[in-house]
Amino acid sequence: MKATVPVTVAGLKTACSQCNLVELCLPFGMSENELDRLDELVGARRKIKRQQNLYRAGDPFEAIYAIRAGSFKTDVLLEDGREQVTGFQMTGEILGLDGISTELHSCNAIALEDSEVCVIAYAKLEELSREVEGLQHQFHKVMSREIVRDHGVMMLLGSMRAEERLAAFLLNMSQRFTARGFSAAEFHLRMTREEIGSYLGLKLETVSRAFSRFQDEGFVAVQQKHIRILDNAGLKRLIQHQPCGR
Repeated sequence: MKATVPVTVAGLKTACSQCNLVELCLPFGMSENELDRLDELVGARRKIKRQQNLYRAGDPFEAIYAIRAGSFKTDVLLEDGREQVTGFQMTGEILGLDGISTELHSCNAIALEDSEVCVIAYAKLEELSREVEGLQHQFHKVMSREIVRDHGVMMLLGSMRAEERLAAFLLNMSQRFTARGFSAAEFHLRMTREEIGSYLGLKLETVSRAFSRFQDEGFVAVQQKHIRILDNAGLKRLIQHQPCGR
């Protein structure tokens, strides 16, 4: 059963001020008076256990969700019954935008670890966005970021070889962890190698071979899901089709 925690305005302000990625969430850049209006918008926080769904494909679209803690994956079910991972989302990012156009969610959102989200009722968001200029501007920035990310994935899958895809993925994760105040060189991946393969359009065996090659070449050190990047420049050269100098 999903646990829902009521949110007070004071509690929301505290949460926002402590967030490592406040610029990715809707309150960023808003004035004190505008922030006071958010008690009309964020009515609850919801805790989602690992492997539980936040929502499923086909569910009615009612809200978007700001990830307050934890991480998620989104996936869709293909005609042959396989699950295709469409994205990985982290603290400070927004889930649920897939439901805006049809008013039904088009994918599943599943927690990769015990997580917590702020529930943002979309009807309230539209209403308040007409009154609060800062909120509308920030929401447009959030949507634009998602479009840019989707284009990046299309480029990744369309123009890169297997090892280049994995290198780009690891560098992207490094950048995202850095933005959250964590180490750029050492982090823990919450997703499985099979899920990484599904996202990158690669078989599990191909992902495992690429990780092994990266270790042999001294690019990374891997211990199960724990990643340590040893040669950031080497990974970048691999993507840019430049000699690695080894």
